[in-house]
Amino acid sequence: MAMRNIVEIDEEKCDGCGSCVISCAEGALEIRDGKAKVIKDIYCDGLGACIGECPQGALEIVMKDSDPFDEKATEEHVKRLRDKQQPKEVEVGCPGSKLIHFQPQSSAAAVQETSGQNSELRNWPVQIHLLPVNAPFFDGAELLIAADCVPFAMGAFHQRLLKGKILAVGCPKLDDSKFYVEKLGQIFANNDIQAITIGYMEVPCCGGLLHVVNKALEASGKQIPIDTVKISIRGEELAQEESSKRETVS
Repeated sequence: MAMRNIVEIDEEKCDGCGSCVISCAEGALEIRDGKAKVIKDIYCDGLGACIGECPQGALEIVMKDSDPFDEKATEEHVKRLRDKQQPKEVEVGCPGSKLIHFQPQSSAAAVQETSGQNSELRNWPVQIHLLPVNAPFFDGAELLIAADCVPFAMGAFHQRLLKGKILAVGCPKLDDSKFYVEKLGQIFANNDIQAITIGYMEVPCCGGLLHVVNKALEASGKQIPIDTVKISIRGEELAQEESSKRETVS
């Protein structure tokens, strides 16, 4: 170990927004229990690219006794994250993950710009992997958790399901369900979510999204009302009776 510059995080100030994680190209930071943490000292180069991205001023560069920065180990670390498709991989230095809370467009402007096809998207990012545990748009929000095939199958997705809600998208078959339970559980626990809608496809594997959300809600210790909407592969919203029949058959 040696005296060198390294990032230090004030947990009292940190609100877990994740902006610093996104700005760290070395993947040295992650969100744990709603707070930013340094994974390993050897991944932090001490240059401070993350500091300017923190809206709370929770990060600073200090001189302290730490393991030296290991460039080779860091390159392997980042490659490992990408190769394994781990959740934090998509957060490493990804400009497309910048937190945005869209204000609703006026109807006149929306019609003029999109010829009547008005987007109801209220937040960015939308992927569960990329969503921070804490974000301003979660406060008092209704949350739509949608399987990622739903917007493609359902023509009325924006008007029927998304309007007025904050969106979180994922695939219960191809993605890490355990991570989803942990991430959504932290989002539920750390924010004032008013209601949850789950949009999922009729295919059997997609029903896993219901299990994920219920386990996450249980882990959060919160009681939040849940509504479910099941969509056929032709994009039709299935009636509760028909939905139950298909679940029994599958």
